[in-house]
Amino acid sequence: MKKFIPIIACLYVGLVIVVPALNVVAGAFTKGLSPFIENFKSEDLQHAIRLTLILTAIAVPANTIFGLAAATAIARRQFRGKALLLSIIDLPFSISPVVVGLMLVLLYSPSHGLFGGVVKALDLKIIFAWPGMAMATILVTFPFMAREVIPLLEEEGWEQEEAARTLGANSWQVFWKVTLPSVRWAALYGLILTTGRALGEFGAVA
Repeated sequence: MKKFIPIIACLYVGLVIVVPALNVVAGAFTKGLSPFIENFKSEDLQHAIRLTLILTAIAVPANTIFGLAAATAIARRQFRGKALLLSIIDLPFSISPVVVGLMLVLLYSPSHGLFGGVVKALDLKIIFAWPGMAMATILVTFPFMAREVIPLLEEEGWEQEEAARTLGANSWQVFWKVTLPSVRWAALYGLILTTGRALGEFGAVA
């Protein structure tokens, strides 16, 4: 029975993921490459691509910095509110991106939002503008970096970091010379996941 488990798993992945994805690709190119290339001349498409890249360029660095800082604090420190911070980090995994977008509307809408009065008084445009889309993209992507790095930091312990400190290294040197190199592959994976989600996010932004 054990020898059939990999076959069953491959069949399941093929039917659930690979076949539908190939069907989408095949459907997109049913009329050849010319309609696909023609669409790139559309101003709407060019604007959408530009805006997506800008939002990704904002969200990825922000979540990389936050994720590494949060992962280091959670794995290396004991503090009040640690469980709450972990719950907040996991929150975007638990709720729909559409709900994230709705929360931003309820907070920053000039007419109905909780901070609507402040937004209107300062003449800010957040909802239906790039600041709101940037916040939505950041919110739905910020768990990935932290969640990839935390387990590795907890597994490796802090003996090397303590040794570096006893040799005279300050906190910044310890982070750059010891902590970051030890989690570089987890951080790279988190960076790839964050970038992929930022490029593909639609629900919260819409």
